[in-house]
Amino acid sequence: MSIDAMFKQANAAQMAGNFAEAERRYRSLARAKPLWAYHNLGVVYAKTQRFKEAEIAFRTALKADPTCPSPRHSLGMLLLGGGDYAEGWPLMEARRELPELNITRPNLSFPEWKGEDLAGKHILVILEQGLGDQIQFARFVPVLQARGAKVSYACAPSLVRLLNPLGVDLVPIPGGAIPKADYWSLIFSLPQHLGLSVETIPGAPYLPGGPAPAGGGVGVVVRGSTTHTNDRFRSLPPETAQQVLALGRSLAPEDTGAQDFQDTAEIIAGLDLVISVDTAVAHLAGAMGKPVWILLPAVETDWRWLRGRSDSPWYPSARLYRQATPGKWGSIVRKMTEDLRALGLAA
Repeated sequence: MSIDAMFKQANAAQMAGNFAEAERRYRSLARAKPLWAYHNLGVVYAKTQRFKEAEIAFRTALKADPTCPSPRHSLGMLLLGGGDYAEGWPLMEARRELPELNITRPNLSFPEWKGEDLAGKHILVILEQGLGDQIQFARFVPVLQARGAKVSYACAPSLVRLLNPLGVDLVPIPGGAIPKADYWSLIFSLPQHLGLSVETIPGAPYLPGGPAPAGGGVGVVVRGSTTHTNDRFRSLPPETAQQVLALGRSLAPEDTGAQDFQDTAEIIAGLDLVISVDTAVAHLAGAMGKPVWILLPAVETDWRWLRGRSDSPWYPSARLYRQATPGKWGSIVRKMTEDLRALGLAA
């Protein structure tokens, strides 16, 4: 059997969730294809929460080819998940070189911002990745303004009304006219050049949502976009989804009639609590300072929630409910039900 065929078998085992078999096969290929064998070993170790072994594997892959973006990006996410922002953010710049992420470098006449003095300057901040990412990183707009910058934010059209209170020029993409500025920056590059650490994350609420008083019970989100790479682990299976929906009312746009995120924010403003899987509404509730309970999968828990914590420096109003075993949500649903009863929000 050829080396390529053996590698395909290892990858098939990984995709099927047979991580022990995938590990065995990748190890057998380490001498023949060290870059990809060690990179994929790192992925397997990260999926199975063997984080130190994952770091060693990714660094070994980088020794085989320091220019390859895949292990740089994977190591960056691993380090961010462990709170090492100093090394993690620069490594995350490798995301631009990964075709599957579809992050296009803007073709603009003015330069990219690399941390220069912004006093009296105009900076264009440009969206990338998902809607939740755009909401999460909107917190840096006031930070840039505090440095004396005029800020324009190119964001998804469904976020324009929501982000209006930031007091910046909002450019819907696609469709909006790109302004001429002194600098531009992709949103995920801001933390590196702002020198962000876990301790300096601006965690105060930055989106008002709406004027409605609380007292409207619990809002629930049980699934995210099916196009997300980890959706099969983060979204709830049908039986569990029904159990969680029984704790409140659905915030899915098809159930609420919301046309954009501002509509959803106005609904959330009237709630006591939001319960959500790891998707954009969790970020929205956190950005508003609304109490939000976030269900996190055991496999590929997103880097931003760090590790071993039930709180989040990104959203002080959040409580994290971490799955202990892949695919097993029952204990989390029971714990949430108990916690809701303690708050007087469940029968």
